[in-house]
Amino acid sequence: MSLIRFTIQPRHCALRYRHGVLEQVLPAGRHRRRAGQRLVVLDLRERLTQVSPQEVLTSDGVSVRVSAVVRWAVADPVAFVEVSEEPAATVYLAAQVALRDALATLTAEELVGRGAALPTARITAATAEVARRVGADVTEVVVKDVIVPVELRSAAAELATARRRGEAQLEAARAETAALRSLANGAKLLDAHPALARLRLVQAAPPGTRIVLGVSDAVSDAVVVDAVADRPTD
Repeated sequence: MSLIRFTIQPRHCALRYRHGVLEQVLPAGRHRRRAGQRLVVLDLRERLTQVSPQEVLTSDGVSVRVSAVVRWAVADPVAFVEVSEEPAATVYLAAQVALRDALATLTAEELVGRGAALPTARITAATAEVARRVGADVTEVVVKDVIVPVELRSAAAELATARRRGEAQLEAARAETAALRSLANGAKLLDAHPALARLRLVQAAPPGTRIVLGVSDAVSDAVVVDAVADRPTD
């Protein structure tokens, strides 16, 4: 009986069959292989499967193109080899269907603006459920790109611009209202205190201005004296 030694690399395993019957799942390390045995080596490391852009119809009838990435690994080596002829293709198809079903519940506006969080947890759960049947464990399904029609992107950009312009106009109106309110309060104060109004006039006059004030006598209102005040230059 001939014996051949072989090595299984880390994060790998091998299914050893003899006459079509599974004998053992061999872990990483050094092993012996006898005549008549067949080995199926599996890579247990995490894999990334790209889901190419596909057409998805949103809930409001707009066709968009969506791509994704599936993170998965072999969890059950026996099921991965014996259940499906192409288990990786099964994972790919499951991700496609889950992506289409989940995003079909959103509107085009939600997809464009990402106003609502994409249902990645729902997509991952649906994909993992199918993948588990063929011995695969799906960690995450990441939605990469959402490609919408040009007209929809332009409309979204115009809407965002209009919103920003409206916010700017509203802020300007608020500032103008506050300024007018302040002026009105100042006018009331000056009407109530005429002396303060004359003092404010003198303070506001530029340097070198000649100001003539009419001052009424405290004893007799019939006598008015004109006083001339020159504000010194700075």
